[in-house]
Amino acid sequence: MRKPIFNLPPPIIIDIEASGFGADSYPIEVGVIMQDGDRYCRLIKPQPGWQHWDEKAQALHGIERDLLVNKGTSAHQVAMELNSLLAGKTVYSDGWVVDSPWLIKLHHDTQIAMQYRISSLEMILSEAQMQIWHHTRSSLQDNSTLPRHRASTDASIIQHTYMATRNLTVDPTHLIT
Repeated sequence: MRKPIFNLPPPIIIDIEASGFGADSYPIEVGVIMQDGDRYCRLIKPQPGWQHWDEKAQALHGIERDLLVNKGTSAHQVAMELNSLLAGKTVYSDGWVVDSPWLIKLHHDTQIAMQYRISSLEMILSEAQMQIWHHTRSSLQDNSTLPRHRASTDASIIQHTYMATRNLTVDPTHLIT
């Protein structure tokens, strides 16, 4: 049976906020938006060895370290929840080069093997989508009242941008098997 490409579900998107930008940084918030639009978002309590804190990163995401220490979910619990939610699936990130190492750090430092895959969003974007990505994302962000640089909000914007660019660049009469 053939179905229009518009009926294909959106990709699962993951976004990570972190303590900083360098090798010593660690994940502090993870957000996932599933294909059906359901969201998962957790602040992550720093592991004992996770000490690096960059004020510039905090200025960007607005999350204070004290909030993580007092209200964050344990890194172990977050790793378990991500595995339960995403087992066997591929999630996509627009910041794969940094998000992937942060997820590896989360799973490695909690000694919980990652049971899902993370891939670069560029792997599923067409050239046409890439050409209009930034303009489309900016437009969606300008019309959003949600806070930026929070993981689940960013994941949602990325997923909506993916869908908008796909719908703008695919001939609606094009069918796939």
